[in-house]
Amino acid sequence: MTPGARASAAIEVLADIEARKRPAADALKDWGLAHRFAGSGDRAAIGNLVFDVLRKRASAAYAMGEDSPRALVLRTLHTSWGKTPGEVAALADGSRHAPEPLSEAERAGLARDIAADAPAHIRGDYPMWLQPLFDKAFGDRAAEEGAALAARAPVDLRVNTLKATREKVLKALSRFKPMPTPLSPLGVRILQAPGPGRSPHVEAEAGHGKGWYEVQDEASQVAALLTGAGPKAQTIDLCAGAGGKTLALAALMQNTGQLYAYDSDRMRLRPIFERLKRAGVRNAQVLPAGDPAALTPLRGKMDLVVIDAPCTGSGVWRRRPDAKWRLSPQMLEARIEEQKAVLEEGAPLVKQGGRLAYITCSVLPPENRDQVEAFLARHPEFGVIPWRTLWAEALPDVAPRQSADGSEETLLMTPASHGTDGFFVAVLQRER
Repeated sequence: MTPGARASAAIEVLADIEARKRPAADALKDWGLAHRFAGSGDRAAIGNLVFDVLRKRASAAYAMGEDSPRALVLRTLHTSWGKTPGEVAALADGSRHAPEPLSEAERAGLARDIAADAPAHIRGDYPMWLQPLFDKAFGDRAAEEGAALAARAPVDLRVNTLKATREKVLKALSRFKPMPTPLSPLGVRILQAPGPGRSPHVEAEAGHGKGWYEVQDEASQVAALLTGAGPKAQTIDLCAGAGGKTLALAALMQNTGQLYAYDSDRMRLRPIFERLKRAGVRNAQVLPAGDPAALTPLRGKMDLVVIDAPCTGSGVWRRRPDAKWRLSPQMLEARIEEQKAVLEEGAPLVKQGGRLAYITCSVLPPENRDQVEAFLARHPEFGVIPWRTLWAEALPDVAPRQSADGSEETLLMTPASHGTDGFFVAVLQRER
């Protein structure tokens, strides 16, 4: 396919997303099935263009003066893919399968810069209704933090220390030019190629099949380390999902003690069995999904309860940019209630002196610090362990300068402040 044909395909996919209000991945999959002549390189380029449009939709629409799929694609080719306005005009020449030639208004939109006094939600590319929450979290850095959440993310891997070392993984993936992650001692990072470039399919590599590593953002790795999980403990991953945190906890526990994996949703939990086997995990017991009675024997016995809570996913917008435009106040309220429920489910499991780790991949205060404060008001028997104390216990290097929201008790990591996805970590201890 020509670059013009790829641009036209991206416009078609974006129109489908808008009309049917569905995830971008579903629209791209259907487009590929209906256009089997498109090669893997074409599909990757079209997908990259669609996701880059969604990352910076607000600023693109602001500059172009309209939010049509065509206008957004043209602007993205210029601002995110590095094409000059002249190159965009040459691509959109009206030839077969290419977009129609540019209008004068579109040429002006491509040349327009986003002013420094433009609204923060425009400069930061997030929904306007979230402005008060971004202000609360980040103050005058709201636009900067939002813009970082609108960039492409690298591919981060967590080395499975039950089977490999970081040096071994770096060598195995050397053709992708990997590098150690700066914060996590277990992480390996591969930068994404710009524009139409394809990301490495690391899960197709032999090392992944042998269980040497898992795809996991550095912030998620740090969150697991900060829980304080260690050998011979009694630990439960209460929202285990597909098992990403469970695998990390098992490695930190060195396959000793007892690790329980539980989730309220049977389908979310289903992939965990294959992943545990591949990773060489031997100390994990998967509890019946959606059966709260399975938790009753564990009450008051857990050294560590890990709650990787359901959330809006605002911290992973770099990877799922379409999700930020589908998010609504009603969805946020629903996640807040779910978080409260799972915290109430996990609290009775913690023994005296034990810990409860509350984690989200969100940057929104109602899901993070506000949720922790409400829990502490209901459960005065718990107290927060300051995140710098946790860092000193778990990580060899000096802690970051600060939490993205300025807190000294809980830690918020973000792309702008830490080079990671947006993750919140609060570790609470039940008083003895």
